[in-house]
Amino acid sequence: MSTEGQGRSHWFDDEAGPVVRPYAMTRGRTSHAAQHRLDLIAVVVAEPDADHPETDPALSPEHVDIVALCRDAPQSVAELAAGLDLPVGVVRVLVGDLVDAAFVHVNRPVPPAELPDESILRDVINGLRAL
Repeated sequence: MSTEGQGRSHWFDDEAGPVVRPYAMTRGRTSHAAQHRLDLIAVVVAEPDADHPETDPALSPEHVDIVALCRDAPQSVAELAAGLDLPVGVVRVLVGDLVDAAFVHVNRPVPPAELPDESILRDVINGLRAL
């Protein structure tokens, strides 16, 4: 049975996953050498004075997409992964590359140990109500 005349058939579908595997996007890296582990809620912000990432030949299309999303609005690592349909590990490595290249910076969340104690906040609220 010939497929000529029936149009081009695809040998893959949406369920097959990405054509380019995640390790290829990160050049086999699973973490970034200079980065500390990025939390899912760490916020990635585009540097306003940075050059256009499209002009940097060392950056992949995924790098460019991350910068474009962050220029629209700051994005968490989890939002970037969901928006680009990429694994979080891949996004962490790519964001590390972009931080090194000064295209973005990361605002890390405050560790729970550094947050004010709830009882102190209640005392402040009660004091303000007493005024």
